[in-house]
Amino acid sequence: MKEDISIKRENEKKVVNLMIKIYCKGHNHGREVPCSECKKLIEYAELRTNLCPFMENKTFCSNCKVHCYKPDMREKIKEVMKRVLLIVALVLGSTVLFAQKYNKNEVKQLQSFLQQKSAKG
Repeated sequence: MKEDISIKRENEKKVVNLMIKIYCKGHNHGREVPCSECKKLIEYAELRTNLCPFMENKTFCSNCKVHCYKPDMREKIKEVMKRVLLIVALVLGSTVLFAQKYNKNEVKQLQSFLQQKSAKG
């Protein structure tokens, strides 16, 4: 069970890290991605995830009764989530529209390509 929680923590950190990098790149915060401000947010999010006592049953931080993020960092992560989830929705919506014109194999190849690109950062 402890191992499952560790895996869950690591997965959450990877997802948040990726989302912050996507946000940073999309908002031209600087030449280096992540920029110094976004690096601080990544470090802060990782710290909060490492210390989360509710990880075993956790769904989303926004559903938690205890908000462990400082108010300013909470606003920053909410902005990241809002912007990146919008991008994801647009990409998925485009994929669905694209799928209506092309065969499923081509769409799967496109989705695989997008996943590889996002994994590489």
